[in-house]
Amino acid sequence: MNAPTTATDKKVVVLDTSAFVAGFDPFSIEGELFTSPAVKEEIVENSMSGVRFRTAVESGKLKVKMPSEAFIDRTKSSATVIGDKHLLSETDIQVLALALELRTRGSSPLIVTDDYSMQNVANQIGIEFASLATFGIRLRLQWLRYCPACYRRYPADSKTGICEICGTKLKRKPLKKYRLNLNCPTNISNEGLERRKQKH
Repeated sequence: MNAPTTATDKKVVVLDTSAFVAGFDPFSIEGELFTSPAVKEEIVENSMSGVRFRTAVESGKLKVKMPSEAFIDRTKSSATVIGDKHLLSETDIQVLALALELRTRGSSPLIVTDDYSMQNVANQIGIEFASLATFGIRLRLQWLRYCPACYRRYPADSKTGICEICGTKLKRKPLKKYRLNLNCPTNISNEGLERRKQKH
């Protein structure tokens, strides 16, 4: 894998499925837009979001790009560290990995997603994010899994969902909380996203 490079002033937006579901219009902002193949598969073809997606791709406004396996692995590792991996779908991981790869190749990506686990991992890997339909997270959380019956603690990346001692289903709670800087996160409209992109 290539060594990380410093992000330039080339701002790009990486879109999650939730951005399209929330009504995001790819033509409402300037600049390059990216998404992953898995997002394309989740978009309902004949819906308004599907029509916007297809039109944006056909016009070249929106680029569908598969991140390399190396960045997918890095994203999974980061998600495991903070305990969100089991909550991320393959689509979520692709979008995060794509943003990470674009940053490494010299761009400054902004992920648009309303998924809190994605926002948590994005902050962990140093990617800026914004939401459309939700308020977005205010703290980055590092999770701990535990048994609510016997209180045995398990690491966040534990592969078992059942307590090995008493057989109770595990729950999770924050182990550490990190306050986010002012650049992350925010709830924004299409117009707000454009102003944010121009400002940066």
